[in-house]
Amino acid sequence: MIPFNKPCLTGKETDYINEAVNSGKISGNGLFTQKCQSFFEKKYGFKKCLLTTSCTDALEMAAILCDIKPGDEVIIPSYTFVSTALAFIRQGAKIIFADSYESHPNIDASKIEKLISKKTKAIVPVHYAGVSCDMEMITTIAQKYNLYVIEDAAQAIDSFYKNRPLGSFGHLSTFSFHETKNIISGEGGMLVINDKSLIKRAEIIWEKGTNRAEFFRGEVNKYGWIDTGSSFLPSEIISAFLWAQIEKLDDLQNKRKRVYNQYSEALEKCNSALFHTPSIPEYATNNAHMYYLIFKNQESRASFISFLKKHQILSVFHYISLHKSPYYKDLYTGDELSNSDRFSDCLVRLPMYADLEENEVEYIIKVIKKYIESNESSF
Repeated sequence: MIPFNKPCLTGKETDYINEAVNSGKISGNGLFTQKCQSFFEKKYGFKKCLLTTSCTDALEMAAILCDIKPGDEVIIPSYTFVSTALAFIRQGAKIIFADSYESHPNIDASKIEKLISKKTKAIVPVHYAGVSCDMEMITTIAQKYNLYVIEDAAQAIDSFYKNRPLGSFGHLSTFSFHETKNIISGEGGMLVINDKSLIKRAEIIWEKGTNRAEFFRGEVNKYGWIDTGSSFLPSEIISAFLWAQIEKLDDLQNKRKRVYNQYSEALEKCNSALFHTPSIPEYATNNAHMYYLIFKNQESRASFISFLKKHQILSVFHYISLHKSPYYKDLYTGDELSNSDRFSDCLVRLPMYADLEENEVEYIIKVIKKYIESNESSF
């Protein structure tokens, strides 16, 4: 079976873990944590980076930093992972769900302004598949209404909007290093703080509500409990693993782009009536996080997934619209979100990972073409 995902190791992960263990400092915010954070700050120009145990934790930190309270409203796309909503639900906010574009799962920026009310506190664009949302329009709207922008860039490492790195637009931004992402640490994430006024408090929240980070830098002679927070800081073991991945970021990206381009060149030429291939806006780059197809309906997608599985290929669908989830459907009072629902019903992701061999991709494409031949005549 060709899996949907397989973690790619660079060969240095266990070496650096051993180095961290032997250093006697494995609880976090040590050498490897600082090396990782410094890398992202220098490479992408982020003002401050803090590693977290997950992207979910980074989003929860963002919600605290933006002082989200009961009664506040936060605008997010319905077509996203539950963590995007959970961070704000936990603070008591009301989630205002926005629809996707017809051509892409990203939040339709042109529909955001009509969702804003006096209670709106933040907009959370999600860069689906590592492809940028329309950040120029979103930031303009946010400035007009004095709203926070929190980029959910979980899938968007090393991706850009008009040559500017994703994660650099929001007051706050979040990334994921889950094993399905372009660079990984098993579980893991990062909060990016681009608003300088939030940096000091971010460190406090990160360190369980204490000014411990200042203490270790020698800026205070003792530390104590001065704010809310939690144990968001990952261990040095996680950071050491991540550093091995960071060192090979360009190599890993090139491998993924080779797989993506191989899919794209072959499947776009098929010009099949059965599905659509991904559409990437002119303002966005492609970091090859995933390759997906969009079918006509749920039944044809299920048939396709079953066909691939019979040929030892694992493909998977993705999100279910959050406004229709069992947890939130009785609370949702907004309009129909037809594009989000269509992606929920029709989108399927093909195997995508750096170690996917060229001959394996060729086999997957061959099987897809076989599916087209056996189904297009009856379409």
